[in-house]
Amino acid sequence: MNAALLLIGGVTAAGWGIAHLFPTRKIVAGFGELSDDNRNIITMEWIAEGAFLIFIGASVIVVTAIDHTANVARATYIISAVALVAMAIVSLLTGFKIDFPPYKLCPVIFTLSALLILAGTLV
Repeated sequence: MNAALLLIGGVTAAGWGIAHLFPTRKIVAGFGELSDDNRNIITMEWIAEGAFLIFIGASVIVVTAIDHTANVARATYIISAVALVAMAIVSLLTGFKIDFPPYKLCPVIFTLSALLILAGTLV
């Protein structure tokens, strides 16, 4: 059961990261007229968040596939959950205030992924 929770948590994080990458141009365009520097910074940050989520999810998935009982696996799960909770807090303080539903989903999905990973770690 714990491996299933870990895999679901990892897939949720990675899947949301992948979902971040597809609308990047549309999201950046939604900011209206921007300087090249500001457009590049927003694009970079949007892609970086997606890539980080993919990395967290992939790390959890790969470690689970190799040996989810090892101490290194446990450390990977805990630090991944901490990173997801930190991202959820940042999203609550920033993106959650924006009237665009996908931004409001971020803290929920980050927290859900973290809880699944922690539950898989503790079970």
